[in-house]
Amino acid sequence: MTSQNATSTDRTGPKTSALVMAASRRGVDDPVAKLQQKSHKCLVEIGGQVMLEIVLEALIDSACFERVHVSVDRPDILTATPKMSAWVDEGRVIFVQSHGNLADSVLKAVEEIGDALPLVITTGDNALHTPEIIRDFVRDVHASDDDAVVGLTREAVVLREYANSGLAFHRLKDGGFSSCNLYALKNQNALKAVKIFEGGGQFGKRHIRILKAFGLWPFIVYKLKLADVSGLVNVIGRRLRVSVEISWLDYPWGPIDVDHKLSYELAEATLAERALRRSNHA
Repeated sequence: MTSQNATSTDRTGPKTSALVMAASRRGVDDPVAKLQQKSHKCLVEIGGQVMLEIVLEALIDSACFERVHVSVDRPDILTATPKMSAWVDEGRVIFVQSHGNLADSVLKAVEEIGDALPLVITTGDNALHTPEIIRDFVRDVHASDDDAVVGLTREAVVLREYANSGLAFHRLKDGGFSSCNLYALKNQNALKAVKIFEGGGQFGKRHIRILKAFGLWPFIVYKLKLADVSGLVNVIGRRLRVSVEISWLDYPWGPIDVDHKLSYELAEATLAERALRRSNHA
């Protein structure tokens, strides 16, 4: 699917559950947490706002979800700011206990939430996500007949805004692309795909995780560029016995998550530009 920038009139379709993965896997040793000596990187301030608050605000303002669940190791993380605390009090943001790894955390969250599917999953460090990209993705999720949907952005889209950023991309026959950390599980069969996150995410940074998560043949297809993106997704889907659709998201900043100092600075500069544009139009 190809998404275009959404407007408020695009807020159609049934309500969907949302889950934000925000647990601290590396604690104070996380390079982003270290920037401000925080216990969790999602608590780092960026652009004058706590990062997790930015992520939650985008999800809430998208108007796609009645509630947003956050998988994290301590409930007090969700009351770290007055705005987040108010969302918790209003029942708009709900704590879900995280578990040993990403896969366990997602499966336990589905169990705890109850009637969670379809479920949109993102992470607590995608500080540049906006209501527009979320609405586009959710629209594609509702339009899809497949078990799962993954949000991707092409390299050319990212480079039109961040030409000299040094960002890395997956590369296949049809060029480079990157994940936007937007995933959707539409039904019970889609839960089979969750096991790929047992060893963590960040497949672009640690290619050995692709081998461990997807198996030898998908790894070979990926490393030797034997297919285009859709072909690789089909290979992976057949292995997992899950049908997967791609939501192509036309947002340069969609794939940028804050996981080191350089991406923090890149995100901070982008947020500053957004703030300046808002003030100029006020």
